[in-house]
Amino acid sequence: MRLAPQGIQFHVTTLRRCFVCAADMLNPSERHLTFPDGRQRAFALACGSCGVLLDRHADASRCRAHLTEALAGAVFVPDGQAPYGLDLYTLRIAATRLGRGLRPLDTEGRAALLHPHAEHAARAELYDLDRAETRPVSLGLLCRPSECDGVLASLSAQAGWTDDVAILLDGETAPPRTLAVPGFARGAVRVAARPLSDDFAAQRNALQRLARNPWMLQLDADESLAFATGGLLPALAGMAEASAVRSIGLARRNRVDGILADVFPDVQYRLNRRDVTYAGRVHERPLLAGGWPESFITLHGAIEHHLSRAHVEARSRRYESMDPGRGRLEEAQALLSAYRD
Repeated sequence: MRLAPQGIQFHVTTLRRCFVCAADMLNPSERHLTFPDGRQRAFALACGSCGVLLDRHADASRCRAHLTEALAGAVFVPDGQAPYGLDLYTLRIAATRLGRGLRPLDTEGRAALLHPHAEHAARAELYDLDRAETRPVSLGLLCRPSECDGVLASLSAQAGWTDDVAILLDGETAPPRTLAVPGFARGAVRVAARPLSDDFAAQRNALQRLARNPWMLQLDADESLAFATGGLLPALAGMAEASAVRSIGLARRNRVDGILADVFPDVQYRLNRRDVTYAGRVHERPLLAGGWPESFITLHGAIEHHLSRAHVEARSRRYESMDPGRGRLEEAQALLSAYRD
């Protein structure tokens, strides 16, 4: 594998965001990688989100182009001269940006996925997710009764990648009832209700229990998902099960009055095995017995989150009242700031 087209060198720049996942989480690193030829390399920076390693003066656009080329083949072979490095856990994340999955080449690789971050540079078989083995995924939606008609009207756009939809209203407890929705088989869309009672984790757990499929993607009424993004979720669930993963995070684009906020990628762990439960009255996250190694992030698409300035200004204060100390009061200002590279 070549480092760059002949005659072109990597330029010296200052990075703000990770060139793989776009997180503003580049920190000093003491990590190193061992390459197939036995040579070890230390890296100055590491992304706190996806885990990619970087030389201090790596150029983001050229690193991205180089990695894109490296991910195009049937096998990923690490380049010891590139100004970045990936272990297998991080490579799996990076591959999803191009709609690709990976399979470890050996026992050592399988162990590396279960115990990130490994000290060996990634080597793996690559494949296209749209041709991969899949697992059925249910779609779950949380909303208020006043939002239900809008949620139902949006469902037809998801027909094709899911055959099971559960909607849970914040209201007086009511058992599921079925509704006819264009594009879905009879009985595929169900609506139930239970009071939120200022506990988002409990509400998500109730929604999880409504799933008929082994996996469920959860969205809120003010969130949407492109069909192309949803279309790869069953294949991602299949890849996850092959490597003992139980939770997958998707990036979320927060748009405040239509403007992309600086809170990005704002990863939301919304694609989970049906038996996964959430914890936290606000800013809830899945409980995983094995911790974060039982999860990974996909970069093939994003949840679109539609907010108003008034909602942002009130949101953190409301969350703080629901769960003192966990409302993230500082997040409001970031949401009201436009995205910066």
